[in-house]
Amino acid sequence: MYAAKGGRANYFKKKGVIKVAEKVRVLLTEKEVDDRIQAIGDQISRDYEGKQVHLVCVLKGGSFFMCELAKRITVPVSIDFMSVSSYGCETKSSGVVKIVKDLDEPVMGKDVIVVEDIVDSGRTLSYLLEMLKDRGPKSLRLCTLLDKPDRRVVKVNVDYTGFEIPDEFVVGYGLDYAQRYRNLPYIGVVEFE
Repeated sequence: MYAAKGGRANYFKKKGVIKVAEKVRVLLTEKEVDDRIQAIGDQISRDYEGKQVHLVCVLKGGSFFMCELAKRITVPVSIDFMSVSSYGCETKSSGVVKIVKDLDEPVMGKDVIVVEDIVDSGRTLSYLLEMLKDRGPKSLRLCTLLDKPDRRVVKVNVDYTGFEIPDEFVVGYGLDYAQRYRNLPYIGVVEFE
């Protein structure tokens, strides 16, 4: 549908091609991302040795990262999914957090790691972590593939970080721009023309 590795996006319709006014520049290669996920999986395996960890994935973007992370964790893993929204089709958080899908199972008494694709302003994660803490997990930690500390407006403690990145709008590996680019195998920066 579009050229990978920084090419111009082209989307096809029945009557022709729609050209989108953005391109994607590679920020982190597929190998860099894979290597870092392995390192995080190794660290979590050491930290939770002899325990079971319960991963709570924040949909939709976090699903790509969580699947790859779970494969690299050597202790028993259970998973659940939650969907929250604060972006819509914008490139900046609206600040209004909406629970779209809640967890299927209780987290009480479990060692929980919330798995997120990116921590930006911190509003969404701050709200989500407080809500989950009230549900009585044995422990609660946060793991993110990407962290933008320069954008933080709410303090959020990130326990496991893949990469700290500059304040640029990124896509790929689950991250999207208006539901596009999630399936890129690398992290790219959207450059608008």
